[in-house]
Amino acid sequence: MKETEIAIVGGGPAGLCAAYTAAASGAQVTLIERNPLMGGQLNKQTHMFFGSEKQYASTRGMDITNILLKQLEPYEGQVQMINNTTVVGLYEDKVLSLLENEERYYKLKPKTTIVATGAFEKFLAFPNNDLPGIYGAGAVQTLMNVYGVKPGNKVLMVGAGNIGLIVSYQLIQSGVEVVAIVDAASKIGGYLVHASKIRRLGIPILTNHSVKEAQGEGVLEKVVISEVDQSFKPIAGTEKEFEADVMCISVGLSPLNELLSMAGCMMKYVPSLSGFVPIRSSEYETSVKNLFVAGDSCGIEEASSAMVEGHLAGLYASASIGKKHEQFVVLEKEYKKQLHDLRSGPEGEGIRRGLTAVERRSHND
Repeated sequence: MKETEIAIVGGGPAGLCAAYTAAASGAQVTLIERNPLMGGQLNKQTHMFFGSEKQYASTRGMDITNILLKQLEPYEGQVQMINNTTVVGLYEDKVLSLLENEERYYKLKPKTTIVATGAFEKFLAFPNNDLPGIYGAGAVQTLMNVYGVKPGNKVLMVGAGNIGLIVSYQLIQSGVEVVAIVDAASKIGGYLVHASKIRRLGIPILTNHSVKEAQGEGVLEKVVISEVDQSFKPIAGTEKEFEADVMCISVGLSPLNELLSMAGCMMKYVPSLSGFVPIRSSEYETSVKNLFVAGDSCGIEEASSAMVEGHLAGLYASASIGKKHEQFVVLEKEYKKQLHDLRSGPEGEGIRRGLTAVERRSHND
């Protein structure tokens, strides 16, 4: 059995930032990522980030990965990065079971663990939703932005949030025809700047609409949509048909936190955080001592918030094993201020309310 001081599960924005701050605190870190590359969702994002300069505003997501990896270079001897490895178990004795390259199985025993596993895409239930050609938005981004593969010729986008709007624009830039964007909500959920770019290109954005049925012989050929009422039930006689060989579904994310449940963490369903999330302290420690969380695994937000939470989790996890950063107080105050600014305003009201519902006193109180 291998040993380490801090194990971080997930090499996305939260995990990379947690690794950097933990290493800067003097801890030995093992960073585990199931994909071939570190960076998580950042690797798919060719658009420029919003936010502040401290969260790399005006920088493309794929370039942010390189920035975060560059920050880890001085700590090469302290941070071991393991790719193509899935954590298949996190047990009550704090031991992690790892499956590397789908063939090598071994165990890792850390002094403390940070779970930064991110999120998974929600899907929709409708007839024939398993036809080839129906993807989540993340899969389409992976095809286009990571592997350079054109997913199809005619796409119907389901979801008018930021991801749906951004991916639609990227599809257009790749030479794919977007026949329409539909959303069951009564108004567009994404930023106006993204929606305006889409509308200037003549693409209809149909709110109060949802998918009724997918049609095709062996592959997707046609999508039937209809208007929905305030209860999101289809309204008879309002059906519309679109020829499409791709349907891209972007209807939100849910926290990916099965490992936390396996470890015995107290969990709570919080709609404003998009699903089941761990009860945690203000120091990002779960109800299980020496098990910390950061990023979308404890509530869906933007990547900017995930990065800041990663820094905080790295600070607290290191301090819990006696490796307190020499600028702990200054950094803690700065990162908390950054999170406060990111969550301010009416857009952050749901997040603030959700966090209040899951935060508990720390083990040290």
